[in-house]
Amino acid sequence: MELTDAVAVITGANRGFGRHLAAQLIERGAKVYAAARDTESIDLPGAVPLRLDVTDPESISRAAATASDATLLINNAGVAAGESLLDGDLDGIRRDMEVNYFGTLAVTRAFAPVLTANGGGAVLNVLSVLSWLHPGAAGSYSASKAAAWALTNASRDLLAPAGITVTGLHVGYMDTDMAANVPADRKTDPAVVAKLALEAVARGDAEVLGDELTHGVKAGLSR
Repeated sequence: MELTDAVAVITGANRGFGRHLAAQLIERGAKVYAAARDTESIDLPGAVPLRLDVTDPESISRAAATASDATLLINNAGVAAGESLLDGDLDGIRRDMEVNYFGTLAVTRAFAPVLTANGGGAVLNVLSVLSWLHPGAAGSYSASKAAAWALTNASRDLLAPAGITVTGLHVGYMDTDMAANVPADRKTDPAVVAKLALEAVARGDAEVLGDELTHGVKAGLSR
């Protein structure tokens, strides 16, 4: 799709990776609805603040009605309790699944008719290398991202007849608040990953790998 003419809705756009995506789309000339639970936290020049809580059905419905001109949906909002599935906090495990999987599903369901009514478009789901790699210590996050990967693939088939492409971004650690405790040499510049992801959306790619770690993990799946 042509990103210059896009009207994008980005969840979790107030900071971190979402803010980089929003900034680069605005630089390309797109209209950007920067979605967050607290619109006061959105300070990006040129962005249109949009209140959206991915765990609140009424909030999602209102956002879809407000951003009725959308042609690009970016499901970026996420959390990482990273609980062990055997003895971790069950509320944290549920929270990862509610935001990362059910939240992505709910927002996609709400905006699919919007994109369809506007002649088609694209969806970008921000996934993770942990969609494929499942260390025990991060079981809840891995499970939620694996579920979101399945959602990405299934929705690609379902939305294709409406002229909507679906791209999954898999990436490891980025230099954002979520990875604040990770050593700097293990993190990727989120601006670089945002550029790769947006280029993939523009081409209509099904998948984009954001860093060398993710390339290595995917290559290892076949072994």
